[in-house]
Amino acid sequence: MFKAPGGDWRLLADRRVALILALGYSSGLPLLLVFGTLSAWLRESGVPVTTIGLFSYLALAYSFKFLWSPLVDAFDVPVLSGLVGRRRAWMLTCQVIVAIGLIGVALSDPKTNIAVTAAFAFLVAFGSATQDVVVDGWRIDAAPTSKQGVLAAAYQLGYRLALLCAGAGALYIAEFVSWHAAYAAMAGLMSVGFVATLLAPVVDRAPGAEAAAGPKTAAPKFSFGEAVIAPLRDLFLRKGLLLIAILALVALYRLPDFVAGVMANPLYIDLGFSKVEIANVSKLYGVWVGMIGAFAGGIAVAKIGLRTSLLIGAVIGAGSNLMFSWLAFEGAKLQLLILAISIDNFAGSFAGSALIAYMSGLTAPGFAATQYALLSSLYALPGKLIGGVSGFVVQAYGYATFFALTAMVGIPVVILCLFLWPYTTEAEDEAEPEPAAPEAAAAPAR
Repeated sequence: MFKAPGGDWRLLADRRVALILALGYSSGLPLLLVFGTLSAWLRESGVPVTTIGLFSYLALAYSFKFLWSPLVDAFDVPVLSGLVGRRRAWMLTCQVIVAIGLIGVALSDPKTNIAVTAAFAFLVAFGSATQDVVVDGWRIDAAPTSKQGVLAAAYQLGYRLALLCAGAGALYIAEFVSWHAAYAAMAGLMSVGFVATLLAPVVDRAPGAEAAAGPKTAAPKFSFGEAVIAPLRDLFLRKGLLLIAILALVALYRLPDFVAGVMANPLYIDLGFSKVEIANVSKLYGVWVGMIGAFAGGIAVAKIGLRTSLLIGAVIGAGSNLMFSWLAFEGAKLQLLILAISIDNFAGSFAGSALIAYMSGLTAPGFAATQYALLSSLYALPGKLIGGVSGFVVQAYGYATFFALTAMVGIPVVILCLFLWPYTTEAEDEAEPEPAAPEAAAAPAR
């Protein structure tokens, strides 16, 4: 299932692989800087957990990006598009927006004016979400379908390397220099994507046309109706009322992981772990464990089937949150932190791979990209909405109870998996998998 198209790994020598690796790095870098890493800075600055929870709403830009993605295809960036092409102009614009936002966060002080920090963090999130849309469009236009598997693999590797820099790297700089220096350094690292964009070939395409010979931009590919309404209609016609249960499963499947992730770093800080300990265990070690879990999930789908893998992922993905309840009871024990991170990141990544395979199998030819974007937005949205009130639950009941409650979300998820078992075929395993969305395949390590 997970092999290079045609088994020809010589495709790795294609320079587009190196370009998408760098663009994947540029896409992955901002994610933790408006999520986990920022929450650690806020908590260390004395910001209440209730406010930190509300900061998770900044990440809604990643869930709603499908709403303005047709606009990115339909409109040029004034002047710049005529010089470098539509796709590259949008990428450069987004990268500049993200860099400006990170510099703004670096210059702000959450202790004295948290509103400024929030405003620039939102700018980072919006620019980053839009960059994801454009980079994905460039990747699809840059190569035929036969080469998309290799490009997608390179993108995910770049994305995870960025998570290491934005997680462990930022925490190291914050520990030995300052938080302001950490965010300024991250802004500088956006130059990786900027350079890759300038080196990338112009591949703007009109519907049904080959790549443009020069930097002339393409006509709009999709109307709003074609991008949103038609794919939804197709899903309903194929699935009928069963679509309600399917959408509920997609929406709830990763909810325990996303909601718990908002309060993970504040838990570490409140227990007394140092930033270096958090960086070593959660942001370095945890990322590699997550990679192993994602690979294990993919192998499980291929070997034991999609339905069984989906059910296993539902159980361990939610149940792993009980490790954080145990950690909250026991206190700052490094061995227990390592164990909790190991189980949680492996389980969460395993579940993510199973969900990606399931969502990919729900798509139809001609609507695959748009339907996948809609489904991937749906699976992340509830966690971001509910994550905003997570701080109030912690304040009222404590960390141990909060993480136990998030684990209980797994009960209806398991019920939905069993209900949909007869309607979930294994035919998806034979199809070439749709490239994964980043929030799903590269979930931040906790």
